[in-house]
Amino acid sequence: MRTSARFLVTALVCVLPAVAHAQDSAATRPPCAPRDSTPRELAPLTVIGRRDNLTGIATSASQGHVGSAEIGSRPLTREGEMLETVPGVIVTQHSGDGKANQYFVRGFNLDHGTDFATRLEGMPVNMPSHAHGQGYTDLNFLIPEFVDYLDYRLGVAHAEMGDFGSAGGAEFRLVTALPRPFAHVEGGAFGMARLAAGGSTALGAGDLLVGGEVKRYDGPWLLDQEIRKVSTLARYTWTSGSSTFSLLGMAYHNTWNSTDQIPVRAVSGGLISRFGNLDPSDGGHTQRYSLSGTWRHAGASAVHELQVYGIYSDLSLFSNFSFFLSDTVNGDQFNQRESRAVTGASLKRTQALSALGASHVWKAGLQTRADVIGNLGLHLTAARRRLSTVRQDDVTEWGTGAWTELESRWSPRVRTVAGLRADGYLFHVNADRAGNGGTRRAGIVSPKLSLVLAPADNVELYLSGGLGFHSNDARGTTIRTDPLSGAPVPRVDPLVRSRGAELGLRVSPAGLRSTLSLWVLGLGSELLFVGDGGTTEPSFASRRVGVTWANYWQPIPALALDLDVSLARARFTGVPAGQDRVPGALENVVAAGVTWLGHAKGPFGAVRLRHFGRYALIEDNSVRARPSSLVNAELGWRFGAVRVTASVLNVLDAKDRDIQYYYTSRLAGEPAAGVDDIHFHPSEPRQLRVMLGWGR
Repeated sequence: MRTSARFLVTALVCVLPAVAHAQDSAATRPPCAPRDSTPRELAPLTVIGRRDNLTGIATSASQGHVGSAEIGSRPLTREGEMLETVPGVIVTQHSGDGKANQYFVRGFNLDHGTDFATRLEGMPVNMPSHAHGQGYTDLNFLIPEFVDYLDYRLGVAHAEMGDFGSAGGAEFRLVTALPRPFAHVEGGAFGMARLAAGGSTALGAGDLLVGGEVKRYDGPWLLDQEIRKVSTLARYTWTSGSSTFSLLGMAYHNTWNSTDQIPVRAVSGGLISRFGNLDPSDGGHTQRYSLSGTWRHAGASAVHELQVYGIYSDLSLFSNFSFFLSDTVNGDQFNQRESRAVTGASLKRTQALSALGASHVWKAGLQTRADVIGNLGLHLTAARRRLSTVRQDDVTEWGTGAWTELESRWSPRVRTVAGLRADGYLFHVNADRAGNGGTRRAGIVSPKLSLVLAPADNVELYLSGGLGFHSNDARGTTIRTDPLSGAPVPRVDPLVRSRGAELGLRVSPAGLRSTLSLWVLGLGSELLFVGDGGTTEPSFASRRVGVTWANYWQPIPALALDLDVSLARARFTGVPAGQDRVPGALENVVAAGVTWLGHAKGPFGAVRLRHFGRYALIEDNSVRARPSSLVNAELGWRFGAVRVTASVLNVLDAKDRDIQYYYTSRLAGEPAAGVDDIHFHPSEPRQLRVMLGWGR
């Protein structure tokens, strides 16, 4: 039964008193002042977007900055889609919305985050040796209203970015204060109901920020998704002399039912509809809690930054992708679960220098992280009832990286950036099967180099290259025996080398920001731990080449147009011709939008297109995925501090597929060997959502 209205009323009763209190507190002090150029100034809400000019600042054409204005102007289906502001990134889902999204960029099917390093306020979001996949990146805990901006960097030429950064990375930054409290109430089709609220107040020498979000959503699925998200945060930021301090606490909990990908033959044969399922007991629950602290000190010629953090998370996920292939009686459902504690710190020094007749900026840093993972298990289940355990381990993984980077400005037209990074890792696995446990150590050194030329004002050319890496699942580094078959299996290397280069152009005349990058990226091996089976599957080395063209044009202050085009060619190397396609690698991506930013009062709106073309689902390219083109639109009106917004998702009601795979599965009654087929998760149909907002 749809209970959106009742849910919203209950949420309003619970949350609005806190917002009202924040409003009363805010009324007793002057409104937040805008940021100034001194590092001691607190960072209240600042409206910034891709229109910011990075000429003379960026060290590659694939480096960018996306502010809250651009993020807030986009109709979002799910939180992870904020990453689609990064040129060439596609965010989809193949299961329930409480699970981490699927990410694609630069010819990579990143699965749930491998090879794209994501951070929030200095805290890593990627989870190594995760129960569901290496580098698992769950962004569902984010509350979009509190995101101030994100910075992104694609490629391997940035020394500060380490593990999982072969394709690139992004860091989200949250607001530290709000000029006034806000509350957003949203409702829509398929049981969509959401409330987000927050505010800040002066407290002692700083600002206290509090906020939260509650959301439920059933979706168009025949099995109600029953998303039950609760996310909260509190932040205190203060200054003392030349130092700025910040403490951030976050809490998140979610439960859901999943409609996983389904085989085409089940739909075409009339067994189920596009929004049906073959195992109604799939789903999961997760939670995440974190506490982090930041210290930033600005001296006469140097800036020091220290970040420390602690994270606790757990996940229990039930999935069934092959139905009755392995177990013709109970089905193939399995449960992946873990409980994880993460502690870490980073220290960074930035110093201005003069030498050899040039000015330099020297950066150096140290990053360390430890993951202690308990009950890391893979279990065979039926209707969420455990039948047997494939494997269960306790894992400790510790990594430390030291990096340095020197940016030298030899003349107003010439800059160089030289970087070096060294990483060391220790993996310890306490396995239920003694032979699969043990300890492995590994280290890797990654040099970087960039040349920046400015042939004219507002024009820069970039040539950059370097080495990078990603780590493999700790269990794959110590495994000796397949936990299902008992057959011997080879151990994988703990660290996998990547090599990349890029030629780029940035043009920034008045109102226009345009970048063009030609890039190449090679991986020594795409070795992956297969969480569905509890073993590892080595794949071949690979090479990707491509071009990305990103544009943001603001002809007048109230109007913005953007167009991003990304083309990629991904191939395995060292394999026979005709067998070298990388399955799931997107070949072309287009994102475009027209946004009427409007004024303090009056209309605003946006129309956006997201397209990705056909791509290979199998190495010989004999099976290809269908293309997808989705249009989302938003129209609203501001009445001063109050605004009303109507969003239409999938305006054209396209019957597209969010994601597609090709593998073997078995439906009840089919041959024991199963059937090779395309499995897909459909895009959600056209739906209307209406939001009433106050204060922001």
